[in-house]
Amino acid sequence: MMARRPPSGEIPPTAGLPPRWRDLLPSPAAPSLADGLAGLLGTERVQLECSGTAALIVALATLQRTSGRRRVIVPAYTCPLVALAVAHCGLELVPCDLAPCDLAPGSIDLDPALLAGLCDADTLAVLPTHLGGRVADVATTLAIARDAGAWVIEDAAQALGARVCDRAVGLAGDAGFFSLAVGKGLTTFEGGALVASDPALAAALAETSRDIVPRRPAWELRRSLELFAYHALYRPRLLGLAYGMPLRRALRRGDPVRAVGDDFSPPIPLHPLGAWRSRVGARALERLPAFLAAAEARALPRAERLNRIAGVEVLGDRPGTSGTWPFLWVRMPDQGARDRVLQRLWGAGLGVSRLFIHALPDYPYLHGIVPAAEVPQARRLAATTLTVSNSPWLDEAAFEAICSAITAAVAGRA
Repeated sequence: MMARRPPSGEIPPTAGLPPRWRDLLPSPAAPSLADGLAGLLGTERVQLECSGTAALIVALATLQRTSGRRRVIVPAYTCPLVALAVAHCGLELVPCDLAPCDLAPGSIDLDPALLAGLCDADTLAVLPTHLGGRVADVATTLAIARDAGAWVIEDAAQALGARVCDRAVGLAGDAGFFSLAVGKGLTTFEGGALVASDPALAAALAETSRDIVPRRPAWELRRSLELFAYHALYRPRLLGLAYGMPLRRALRRGDPVRAVGDDFSPPIPLHPLGAWRSRVGARALERLPAFLAAAEARALPRAERLNRIAGVEVLGDRPGTSGTWPFLWVRMPDQGARDRVLQRLWGAGLGVSRLFIHALPDYPYLHGIVPAAEVPQARRLAATTLTVSNSPWLDEAAFEAICSAITAAVAGRA
């Protein structure tokens, strides 16, 4: 039986930075979004694009110009947009399974042995991916890619603000990109940021963007209207209109892919990020560090509480890393227990959801883009995990209701 929705309203599945109306107003004194992000990340230059996917396309197209190589190795469990970006560039996607859980508990890393076997003279790039705010092992991927002469692009779409020691994620590889989409913390509704530590590569990325990203005023107008609507609706009592109702409609139809928003389709829109949306993002960016710190302070004791439930694991940080906490990524002991939780809580308005529904080879609409592959670890992650929102709107009583449902599910009770 599905739990009842809280009277306070809908809890979003991720902890997005709450917008403020004054973000929409002009602020000539504020630094630009690109400069603000560069300061946050500790890098010389940040290149803005219209989405994280667009930033990846620009990165791949730039590397493609320097090499005749065609293969791009990505985690077998990642956002389907990654596969569409690779296909957009006319490149060949190669899924790599994740490290086995018994060797690397809670790992989201590429399996190093499999990765070494997949890298060859035709490998253009490898994409280590910081999923759900957790920090991936980029150093191992770099060493393997370098041996094959391949580039490394860090997918930090879900990890703006995460760090390895005192360095921001996204800066260890040849290039890195971040998403500014809804639900990623800082948002311009859709937007992306692209970085490269090497000045020559940074210049090449900018040149590629000028060459392949057309001006499309209609798209920018659409995104601007969507950003304005987001400011109006991103509050508990109104979020049900934009998020809750479509979610529950998809669940009633038995369509989990649409329920989490995995139903993407080509072509990928490419256009510059507009000046007004950039200014809105710059104003909001001033609040991001404090917001991320508060999210971590809220998440850590809740992760500890969930980890005390037998058989349950919240994916956390390795020593020397500090991730972000848009949600608590919870691994259940088996798929049956996970599904019992979702049957009760998914769609109940408490912010319980899933990350990506399938491993990449298992999305029917990606057939022909993603080759068939044996990726048992990626499939296991897809089958046994759920997410619990880390939104500040999820109060302790609601969180305890979620914990009770998870405890009952582990014990075999609906």
